[in-house]
Amino acid sequence: MSKCAFNLSFCDNIYVYNTDWGNLMISKKEKGLGYDYSAFLDYTSSNDFSLYEIGNYHCPPGYSYGPVIRSRAIFHYIYSGKGRLVLENKEFLLEANQGFLIPAGKKAFYKADDSDPWSYSWLHIGGPKMLEVYKEAGLSSEQPVFIPSGDYEIITKIFDDIKNNSEKEYYCYGKLYEFSDYLVRYSINRTNSNADSQLDYIKKIINYIQLKHSEPIQVTDIANACGLNRSYLTRLFKEATGLSIQEYLMQYRMKSAMKLMEDPALSIQYISFAVGYNDVFTFSKAFKKHVGQSPSEYRKSIM
Repeated sequence: MSKCAFNLSFCDNIYVYNTDWGNLMISKKEKGLGYDYSAFLDYTSSNDFSLYEIGNYHCPPGYSYGPVIRSRAIFHYIYSGKGRLVLENKEFLLEANQGFLIPAGKKAFYKADDSDPWSYSWLHIGGPKMLEVYKEAGLSSEQPVFIPSGDYEIITKIFDDIKNNSEKEYYCYGKLYEFSDYLVRYSINRTNSNADSQLDYIKKIINYIQLKHSEPIQVTDIANACGLNRSYLTRLFKEATGLSIQEYLMQYRMKSAMKLMEDPALSIQYISFAVGYNDVFTFSKAFKKHVGQSPSEYRKSIM
């Protein structure tokens, strides 16, 4: 049975809200050091996206952050003002209606202008699909600046919608698709046709896995479906998503199994077959390795 709790605490003029909706924890902060608003999320049930945080800040003159190396990528969008980003010792000057990507594992420092400080919002986003989107939009550690060709109100509204509905997990996933479409559609640094064709292969691999994950598929089957050499396909997928094909297939199967376990009428054996395992013992072993609990233990924890 899900539970609902709400508590509010005050500490040094920082308002901290904790909302527990069943297994979902959201922590919101307002008017703290380095932000005017921040919602810390843990939305990871999607096979395409993960959303960890959204926030915004009207920076004071000269405000700086870093140097820092983040474990997850973060995207900032600038509403007004100016500032500079130093990523891996390369400097970029930025202004209103531009964005910048800080990839995971890269040293970054950014600073608001002394006379015209910037205001921005940010998103901590992960997942295989987001890596594809950044690549297709022409964003990387070498070229982290997002320059849209127009319609700035669209991205502003997307950020506002996520902020105002941050407690709605699936709503936020929908907005991440809109955000991705905007980055790719309006980026002046879109990838060339060769990169587009590579991304088409990545999408085909993901679609094949999502369609065939209930069958005992192998990487060779996927390569044959795409008409590509297995080693080339494996390298292409790893570079684009950060995961091997086997790792992505395992993640998709386990997330599908976790979703099916919400239905008490479905047996563990049925679920193991439904996600591509003909042997319940092998499925249980893989599930415990991935989730940290046996299927029966996990089911008890969510009921």
